[in-house]
Amino acid sequence: MSGTPLATQLLIGALALVMFGLGLSLTARDFSRLVDHPKAVLVALGLQVVVLPACCYLLIVAFGLPPVFAVGMMLLAASPGGISANLFSHLFGGNVAMNISLTAINTVLSIVTLPLITNWAIAHFAKTGQVVPLQFQKVAEVIGIVLLPVLIGMAVHRWRRDFAVRAEKPMKIFSALVLAVVAFGALAKEWSSLTDHFAVIGPVVIGFNLLSLLSGYYLSRAAGLDKPMATAIGYEIGIHNSTLAIFIALAVLNDTRLALPAAVYSVSMYFTAVLFGFLALRAKG
Repeated sequence: MSGTPLATQLLIGALALVMFGLGLSLTARDFSRLVDHPKAVLVALGLQVVVLPACCYLLIVAFGLPPVFAVGMMLLAASPGGISANLFSHLFGGNVAMNISLTAINTVLSIVTLPLITNWAIAHFAKTGQVVPLQFQKVAEVIGIVLLPVLIGMAVHRWRRDFAVRAEKPMKIFSALVLAVVAFGALAKEWSSLTDHFAVIGPVVIGFNLLSLLSGYYLSRAAGLDKPMATAIGYEIGIHNSTLAIFIALAVLNDTRLALPAAVYSVSMYFTAVLFGFLALRAKG
């Protein structure tokens, strides 16, 4: 990504630090725990990889989104669960250990699924060449910025556990600040475009967010999972890593308009996540 503006370089560094912070909270046990709950893992991954992109596609078609925003929505749908999902799950009675495990596996899995879904969306919606596909070199860069910091964070957790424990809370605060800065920065840069298109983007973004949260919870319950597990899955697939989506839109695909759905999502999700949390608390156990 040589030759990119300073703002993009700062975004790259910030995202790498966020992923390092995620790695500080992960251990090998978080991956092995998935083996103990195969049904929960299958439900969550099936929703994340298949159901949510399909629902997003249907919303795009139903609302007739322009191609560039359609690609931005599919990029958001393909992004893994965000770190905020763990916090919301903790506040509203979810199984946080499962959230952490699912975030770990979803982040690794997205290295493959995100480029596949995004490139399919580009080929399907942006047929006139408005958007440049993710090339292999760009995918490799994303792997380096996403996966390597996670692995380094996990290594620090293993060998310097005292430091990892002390740094976990500050890194979570930092991650929340990064999300806010990135989101509002993208909104500010394209404010005129956002105001012109919010009536088109807003309902789809909010509808997708609510659909993600509710399908995660109720389909998990229908599959026989208990309430804490269903709440965890609801947040895991309902709170996407919008920072990653914005990063790919700005630094990899070089199109600010692609970042608008994720930027709107990163603000609106705080309201929908709280509403969903109260709904989950009131639901029968």
